Amino acid sequence: MNNLPQLQVVGLTWGHVSWDLLALPPQDIILASDVFFEPEDFEDILTTIYFLMHKNPKVQLWSTYQVRSADWSLEALLYKWDMKCVHIPLESFDADKEDIAESALPGRHTVEMLVISFAKDSL
Repeated sequence: MNNLPQLQVVGLTWGHVSWDLLALPPQDIILASDVFFEPEDFEDILTTIYFLMHKNPKVQLWSTYQVRSADWSLEALLYKWDMKCVHIPLESFDADKEDIAESALPGRHTVEMLVISFAKDSL
């Protein structure tokens, strides 16, 4: 719809390696939105990202998420999968206001932006 050249979209199930996923060339950036919704899915998400990072150790996952519980954390799983996470303040790109793109988020919700990559610069 945005006339972006060479943009490939692949549907996937977190934690499962499909033929489409295997056929992907190395990626530079993986964009995701609010994928960290249910804690029982967190490891499947990171497992899939880990697989893609082995194709290109410099790849980064950029994702937004809404904080739903202070008890939900990625820290132990990031450590387990040798990944790191950097939080990007929404105000750093002027996205901390109500009614962005006709949406009520972030509004009074806590929405965060994060970038996940390998903990080391390369394997």
